Amino acid sequence: MVRIGVLSNLRAGRGGRDATRVAELLNSRPDVLSVYTDRTSDLGPAIADLLNREIDVLVIHGGDGTVQCALTELLRDPSRPHLPALAPLRGGRTNMTSTDLGADRDPARGLARLLAAADAGEIEPLAVARPVLRVRSARREVDQYGMFFGAGLIYRAIRLVHRAFSGNNQGLLGAGLVTGALVARALFHPTSGILTPDKCQVRGDGRDLTDAELYLLISTTLEKLFLRMDPFWGPGAGDVRLTAIASRAHRMALAAPGILSGRAPPWLAPELGYVSERLERAELRIGCGFTVDGELFAPETEEAIEISADRRITFLRA
Repeated sequence: MVRIGVLSNLRAGRGGRDATRVAELLNSRPDVLSVYTDRTSDLGPAIADLLNREIDVLVIHGGDGTVQCALTELLRDPSRPHLPALAPLRGGRTNMTSTDLGADRDPARGLARLLAAADAGEIEPLAVARPVLRVRSARREVDQYGMFFGAGLIYRAIRLVHRAFSGNNQGLLGAGLVTGALVARALFHPTSGILTPDKCQVRGDGRDLTDAELYLLISTTLEKLFLRMDPFWGPGAGDVRLTAIASRAHRMALAAPGILSGRAPPWLAPELGYVSERLERAELRIGCGFTVDGELFAPETEEAIEISADRRITFLRA
């Protein structure tokens, strides 16, 4: 028997009919452990409670932020003897991780498929192992684990989305529209207001990659970002995919379409302000805020951050 636990984050953004159908399905399955939260502060304790019940699969009915909280709770203790597989449903405002894994657009249908596979003993074909980013800073009490890291323009864009929609379900459309507008503005007004560059030193696997003012720094272990963007093109064999664009970057308007689609022009190079590599470890020294899977972390002066991907999680496609 596969022991399954479901965490439903009622604040994740996609409520209404989807949340009702997921709840109805869980009510019909008393063999499945289920926990509901409606406050961010309850997520950690709720996840810890499910883990203490020795579940084999942790289903996350929420968005990227809920998945990030679950990953941090799972991996913060390296001596934890058993890690359940993680099955994210597409139940949040943004769902980069679950979408990249191929989760069903309908969270109730995805959960039903997962439960049916478990009942039939056919859960293995749904499994995929993925590396997870670890974001470590001496200024923060706990290492953060997630699938996406962003600083500079992306941090400001997410903060603006949060303010603009003020808790409403903006989804990928809202996030995409705001981010797209900021990118377009950066191409023509590169140093104005919210788009002011940030100082950031970047080292990758012991090498200096850039020591400049950056517009954007992003890193991920996902294959695609939201709206199927793939702005990574560099060499290397590491699991940490990293791209940085300096404020002095040449011909950004010409480069942007290829970068976003994963078909970067061949002339992009570090000396022109573009860095993209696959690393084992990245070391940053920044004074700006950053995001991990949409969760915002306020700026600290001259903060040293290490990004690695030395842990792997088995995910299930729900």
